[in-house]
Amino acid sequence: MMKILSIFALLFAWTTSALAQESGVYIDNLKSLRVEVNGAWDSEPVVNLGGRNWVEISFDDLQHTYVRYTYTITHCNADWEQSELMESDYMDGFNGMRIEDYTPSTSTAMLYNHYSLKIPNDDVKLKVSGNYKLQIFEDGDDEPVAQACFSVLEPRVGIEISVSSNTDIDTYNSHQQVSFDVNYSTYTVMHPETELLPVVVQNRRWDNHVEGLKPTYLKTNTLVFNHNRNLIFPAGNEYRRFEVLDDHVPTMRIDAMRYEDPYYHAFVMTDEQRVNYIFDKDQNGRYYVRNANDVDSESESEYYITHFRLAIPQIPGGNLYLHGDLTNGRLVDEYKMEYNLLEHEYEITLPLKQGSYNYQYLFVQDGESVGQTAACEGNFYQTENEYGVYIYHRPFGDRYDHLVGYNKVKYLGNK
Repeated sequence: MMKILSIFALLFAWTTSALAQESGVYIDNLKSLRVEVNGAWDSEPVVNLGGRNWVEISFDDLQHTYVRYTYTITHCNADWEQSELMESDYMDGFNGMRIEDYTPSTSTAMLYNHYSLKIPNDDVKLKVSGNYKLQIFEDGDDEPVAQACFSVLEPRVGIEISVSSNTDIDTYNSHQQVSFDVNYSTYTVMHPETELLPVVVQNRRWDNHVEGLKPTYLKTNTLVFNHNRNLIFPAGNEYRRFEVLDDHVPTMRIDAMRYEDPYYHAFVMTDEQRVNYIFDKDQNGRYYVRNANDVDSESESEYYITHFRLAIPQIPGGNLYLHGDLTNGRLVDEYKMEYNLLEHEYEITLPLKQGSYNYQYLFVQDGESVGQTAACEGNFYQTENEYGVYIYHRPFGDRYDHLVGYNKVKYLGNK
């Protein structure tokens, strides 16, 4: 089977870690890769060390014939590069175990097998905090067909986060600025200003994450990060939404449903460029697999060939991408939109499983790796966004970065 690995240029050192972090599938027949914590569909990929906590990785294989998949787990530092730890240092168990849990689809036009895996399980248990990459292989192959990324937390420090649209570059306009304090009063840190490593993400996006931050000043047992221009983010707009729940009846923002042998097709209403803030109760890029019949969503939900269209003049100097959890946040060729000169619109078609979806359009300028919202979505200070702060600790002489703090906040604008 041909392996289609997405490879694109790494132009800046800090983007290397963003790309290394990405969850994603690398062959055409794997779809709907998800990383969930403790059974919550809208969870962050961050799980507490120990206790009754677990990470579940799931995906569908459109081959519909059983494939023996195996997995390996690699411990990573804050930059998502492999740490110096040996397998026995970070896990009990062995790499190369088989993914045992799979269910064939039933009553669907597009046939598939649904695979799932929980960590920890009877074969593998994780022993230390930090970042982890779980890579999936077809048994006997050396190249991964998918990768799932998650973090394991040992909470040692407190994090207080605030977000303001009154920023150091504009006031109630198009940006939001993050500030946060790190309290280590109950945790021993010899040199907190150099040993504690913050990473800040907006809506779980890693293409525009911020790292390499230095504290603005120190208080008693507290690092203060404020008035830092690196922590000013374009505010964007609320995510666009649609639902595909029924084979015959168009649901939210679906223009038409029809069967074209051998599959069903769903046509999302044609989108337009946004020039104003659009209030909506979105889920900041997530999606939720479900169907109208309220039956087993994992194995009885249909796949639809889903058509997206954005009516806008062609934008020179770069490419436009469909973006959200439905693309695993990846800015790669598979999710790059093509411009239809006759219809004057960008178009893309993807097979998507029944459910409720958030998405947006990001423009990437030639020679860059960060997606921009301005061209299609606009940037408006009122936008409700999520900001997450990770705090890693590398004690002097240690061999890996501990994840000792994580917190997130929703900025609600004027709502």
